[in-house]
Amino acid sequence: MKVLFIVPYPEGKAASQRYRVEQWLPVLQERGINYSLAPFWDVTTSAVLYRQGYSLQKLIGLAKGMLRRLKLLFQLNSYSYIFIHREATPVGPPWFEWFAAKLLRKKIIFDFDDAIWLPNTTESNSIAGKFKWHQKTAQLIRWSYKVSCGNHYLQAFARNYSPESIYLPSVVNTSLNYSKQKEQQTPIVTIGWVGSHSTLPYLKLIEPVLQKLEQNYSFKFVVVADRKPDLQLQSLQFIVWDETTELDNLLTFNIGVMPLPETEWARGKCAFKAIQYMALGIPAVVSAVGANMVAVPDAIVGYTCTSQQEWYEKLELLLLNTDEREKLGRAGKLWIEQAYSVRARQQTFLQLFT
Repeated sequence: MKVLFIVPYPEGKAASQRYRVEQWLPVLQERGINYSLAPFWDVTTSAVLYRQGYSLQKLIGLAKGMLRRLKLLFQLNSYSYIFIHREATPVGPPWFEWFAAKLLRKKIIFDFDDAIWLPNTTESNSIAGKFKWHQKTAQLIRWSYKVSCGNHYLQAFARNYSPESIYLPSVVNTSLNYSKQKEQQTPIVTIGWVGSHSTLPYLKLIEPVLQKLEQNYSFKFVVVADRKPDLQLQSLQFIVWDETTELDNLLTFNIGVMPLPETEWARGKCAFKAIQYMALGIPAVVSAVGANMVAVPDAIVGYTCTSQQEWYEKLELLLLNTDEREKLGRAGKLWIEQAYSVRARQQTFLQLFT
């Protein structure tokens, strides 16, 4: 067996790709399954892709990526499966996927972890958004041998077009990099959030709550991201995200937060921030939206909140109660090992190739 992974970014450059594709590669290696990784963007272009400007560099990178995809068509016959993470090309119709599925009759495994059939373009790439082909998600699902869905909401959408739509949540490796346990006995309590520029605006949802907490308690609010947040908080500390320091930064958190709006796009999110927190023994406080309600059993491993009052009460409780943080942290770590770890979902992943 030989598998070709069609991915958007160079290896190690995007969280979604790292956790939904790259961390599974050793599992294939252990079974003697050969694979190749084929990113669309090169390293130079991916470094500026979500920055303002650099239009010419992005356009050249787009042209190079399209050319690489065209050349790749002539190599597809040597692969048993074509695993496509999100899409083969970032703009335009699914010509690559159509050729692979309809002309070459290849077995396509389509993987997605966002509601990518909905328009959701960042401000820095608003022009490119006009050339997105959002309707291709349904087409890719129809053409696929199997579909890997990051949460039940995405699976429900996919089942409208294919009965071979499988729930495979985003997971972490609890035997390797997520093996540590947060020590909750710390001089100062840190509330933390990790993410990217695309989800930074969601922090505005709990800004009033954090401002109110600041009036009564001393704590740090740490944001680990690729861009500084626009928040009026005295407790704010910004750390530039880096893959090599991500886990060390997460382990400074005593409490992890994941606010989400009640929107269709947010319901497509896979609760991955909460999964990261809990895997390290950090209680998660999240919005009661979509996959968050499945990933964070309320009052057992963390708290799901439906109002700003609830956000305040749950964060206040955890700020003041070390024992509660420790209890929820231990339960959360065990829960992740049982339901959201590589070990727990390994057979589901392998079944995509049978």
